[in-house]
Formats: sequence, structure tokens, C-alpha cells
Amino acid sequence: MSLVELIAQADERGLAASGLACLDRCVPLLGGDDEALRPLWANLASGGDPAEWGELLEQVRGKLGVAEVVDDTDIEDEAALLARRMLAAAPAVRSAAEARIWADACSVASLQIHRLLDPAEDDAADAPTEALDSVRASGAPGAGRPEGMSPLVAAELRRQVSVLELLAGHGAGGLRRALEVSTEGRRVLRAVVSRRARTRG
Repeated sequence: MSLVELIAQADERGLAASGLACLDRCVPLLGGDDEALRPLWANLASGGDPAEWGELLEQVRGKLGVAEVVDDTDIEDEAALLARRMLAAAPAVRSAAEARIWADACSVASLQIHRLLDPAEDDAADAPTEALDSVRASGAPGAGRPEGMSPLVAAELRRQVSVLELLAGHGAGGLRRALEVSTEGRRVLRAVVSRRARTRG
């Protein structure tokens, strides 16, 4: 199934995990450490209390300093702005309806972030947004990648699909593997962000 279809069919836990995984991979842009979102991951486990999600979310926002989202004119880094908006838009209540909207928005934002940061794509920022919609509707690439899709975006697409498939197939039991998939992506993005900082410096 395509990424769009997987999001449409996912349950509340799968949707929350999908959005959280996208955000987790982009934590380097928020200046957070690898454990920044761990309380929210724990809340999605079998023993987690959905009623505590909102409080945990506020704690994470406070830790990462994302109390409010700045306007476009107030920040130079579009990728960081997109990451901040992902966290700011996270629903305070774990419901399927709200989680589906968030998961879908996070999917698009994370793909856009990876497109902006891909060193192989000099014109990434100028690529049409419609291209991402097509990518999400067509499904994850296999061993290769479709023509015109940057390596970083192709890898992110595969990770998004993997997380949703793991939760669809294993429920809460798929969380550990989903977290591993996200951790791998976060390490890749952290290296890209670090390399970009050195280049700018």
C-alpha cells in the first residue's frame, strides 16, 4: 500500500506513532537529544495511559523550547521551522481523528525537511510541493529510487512506510522496531545537520 493508504487505514496508536516517528527523526533540528521524545514513545506502549499524553507532550515542548511557533519571517531555517511546527501541532488528546490529521501533516513536513536538507539536491527548495504528494501516493521505493527523488527523501519515505506497517501488523508489539527505524533516521539526519553547520561555519 502507499503511504497515503497506510495513514488512512491506521488505528489511533499507529497514527500517533507515525507522527511521533517523523518528529523523532527531526529532533536534531530542534536541538534535542536522542531521549527527548522517549516519554511519548513509552506512552504508546501497552501499559501507557492515553490520558497522560497531553501532560507528557507539554513537558517535551517545554524541554525543547517550543512553546510557540515563530512566523516565517522570524526564522531563516525553513527545515527547523517545519520541525517546530510538527511539535507545536501535536494533538493534546490521543484520538484517532486528531492523530490522523497530525500524522498526515508530519509525513509531508518530514519529507519536505529531508528534501531541503539533502546535499545532493541543490534545487530542493524550489521543487514543487505536488511532487511530495505524488511520492506519498505511489508508495515507498524498493532497492532503487524513482527518478527525481533525492536519496534522503527516498530513505525517509521507506521509514515512514515501515513504521506504519509495523504498527499495523504488530500493534504495540511493533513499537520497539518502529523506534529502531526512527533512531536510524535520526542519526542520518543529525549527521546531515552537523555537516551543514560545518559548511555554513
